[in-house]
Amino acid sequence: MTAETIRPLRQRGVLGFIERVGNYLPDPTIIFIYLIAALMLLSALGAALGWSASLPFAGKEAPANAELANGILIYRASNLFSADNIARLFTEMPRTYASFAPLGIVLTIMMGAAVAERSGLFFALIRGSLRNTPRRYMTPIIAIVGMVSHHAADAVYVVLIPMAAVLFASVGRHPLAGIAAALAAVSGGYAGNIMPGQLDVLLFGFTQEAARIIEPGWMMNPLGNWYFILGIVIFFTPIIWFITDKVVEPRLGIWDEEVDDQLRADLEKGELSDDERRGLRRAGVVALLVVAAFTALCLWPGYTPFIDQDAEGPIRLQPLYASIIAALFILFLATGAVFGRAVGTVKGSADIVDMMRDGVKTIAPYLVFVFFAAHFVAMFNWSGIGPIIAISGAEKLQSMGLPAPFLLVCVLLLSSVLDLFIGSATAKWSVLSSVVVPMFMLLGISPEMTTAAYRMGDSYTNIMTPLMSYFPLVLVFCQRWDKSMGVGSLLALMLPYALCFMATGIAMTVGWVAFDLPLGPGAQVFYQIPAHAVP
Repeated sequence: MTAETIRPLRQRGVLGFIERVGNYLPDPTIIFIYLIAALMLLSALGAALGWSASLPFAGKEAPANAELANGILIYRASNLFSADNIARLFTEMPRTYASFAPLGIVLTIMMGAAVAERSGLFFALIRGSLRNTPRRYMTPIIAIVGMVSHHAADAVYVVLIPMAAVLFASVGRHPLAGIAAALAAVSGGYAGNIMPGQLDVLLFGFTQEAARIIEPGWMMNPLGNWYFILGIVIFFTPIIWFITDKVVEPRLGIWDEEVDDQLRADLEKGELSDDERRGLRRAGVVALLVVAAFTALCLWPGYTPFIDQDAEGPIRLQPLYASIIAALFILFLATGAVFGRAVGTVKGSADIVDMMRDGVKTIAPYLVFVFFAAHFVAMFNWSGIGPIIAISGAEKLQSMGLPAPFLLVCVLLLSSVLDLFIGSATAKWSVLSSVVVPMFMLLGISPEMTTAAYRMGDSYTNIMTPLMSYFPLVLVFCQRWDKSMGVGSLLALMLPYALCFMATGIAMTVGWVAFDLPLGPGAQVFYQIPAHAVP
């Protein structure tokens, strides 16, 4: 099927309407320019109308952009067109950009991850984890590998999905079922993982900026969703297994094609070379050494730089949580370098530096996007509109008596709807977090729980949006095995996964709140404002 044939198919029905509307949306960077312009106009209107919000405050000094009078904290709308705000915008522009928390986080992680990716470590890990997979357990293994492989970023789409089809075909199973299982795990299970990684620190960077509207000293915990994302793997894996083996594959019919030369060649590509096996062994040893080093810095008698000895309770581990970003950088860098040395992709230190440079080059569009996102977030705080919306919204919701699970499910569903039009998880969260995180903090819901609900909603609709950047590529993978596959065929193939993921995601979110389960080390569902912040 040609691109000309595919395009008309993609324009049909409800999904076609969504795609057409989505195509009218500008680039996320341009969206933020529009948002800044709208925010400035709104701030002028709010200042003219005297918008304000107040609440009791136990501290002695008012947070930035607020007034303190007789134990009452007052936020007033500030006109961003005022002389002071215009001067602030231009004089602090470099500092506003450079001090934006997610920027440093992404650059740090990407430099290390670039070495692991370009050395071939991520590719070898994916292929090595799938080799010699038993036919009976092929589906759950692909599901787990797909969710764990999110650390390999977008490379997982190019490697795992076509490989899953080849593996299924090699044992006489329908290759399209393999593609469906892999896509469900990689894209539909985007929020799930066994260990926190790049996505966690990136999203929590925006969460931190938003949480500081209420508690200026709030520090992000990169492990704040660890148990929740692990729960996604635990619950989504059997769903993928059941739907693939009992629903999708029987519907596709029996695969009785012979193993041709092309398939044999693809199978041979999946085999690890001796150098790759040696590289993986060495990388594994280095990974254990990195973990051991960080453990020692927490437990060594008389020398514990990652433990705050003066604090009490979970806050004692805050230095450790803050060091996770550096730990991931070192882990990716060291294991990638050792693997690359073994397979020949790294011949000297210059190669490592080149890989790090290439990694930064690939996120150049993100650096441009963050410039405008950083200024939107900063100007949102300067205007005072964020706290006003948060306080007023929290008071309104509190008066309505809506339960916390219902509020979080609303965030989840809003994220799902937006995901049909805007694919970038960070672009959506950079806008939503500024409102929902502080609002829910005032309602007693932790920033970590709000982030978890957003991530769940952003996850399962990925496999049902025609605007997903890898959707056309997956369709090409499908057409290798079935020339009649079109956009509608692929969407129909993935619909059972999306519906089950949505139901499970809502149930997980409600259950986590109902049972008050920890979201990660030191991260709880509910939040209590400390005495030094807004009570």
